[in-house]
Amino acid sequence: MKRLTLLVERVSLYMQLLSGVLIVSMMVTVLADVTTRALFRMTDGGLDITFIGGIELVKYGLLFTVLFALPYCVDKSQVVVDLFTERLAERKKALLESIYFVGYAVLGSGMTIRFYHAIGNAAMSGETTQDLLIPMNYIYALTTFATAVLAIRSLLVAKQRLCTAMGCNA
Repeated sequence: MKRLTLLVERVSLYMQLLSGVLIVSMMVTVLADVTTRALFRMTDGGLDITFIGGIELVKYGLLFTVLFALPYCVDKSQVVVDLFTERLAERKKALLESIYFVGYAVLGSGMTIRFYHAIGNAAMSGETTQDLLIPMNYIYALTTFATAVLAIRSLLVAKQRLCTAMGCNA
């Protein structure tokens, strides 16, 4: 079980790093798109180096930035409302956190199942993105992978928190 946990944490870390690369590439894409459109306007159409699909690149880049960052961050940046939990014992707090992470696992699992079915539907229909004509089944497959990692990591974190609260060896 420890090997699985370590593997999932490493995959999550690499996904987080890829998420950072994606957000920087989105910024570069927006900057390039705005610059080329401004040059086009300033030259009254004489210099046309605009490119099609910038909005699509940013849209799907944002999707994958969020989905690739979630598995790694699921246990690192949760808001705890101390007003409700300040007087609870540590075991009860850990139990509540475990329930919260199981909720994330259920959410991730539901999204994984839905996107898994979307892969087949998109492949059969030949659905593509509007501008770049990227087959949507590739996008759905990446989304399925990211949500599956989110579900697995959330479940492992829930187990870890529960074991910490109960004093078991995990």
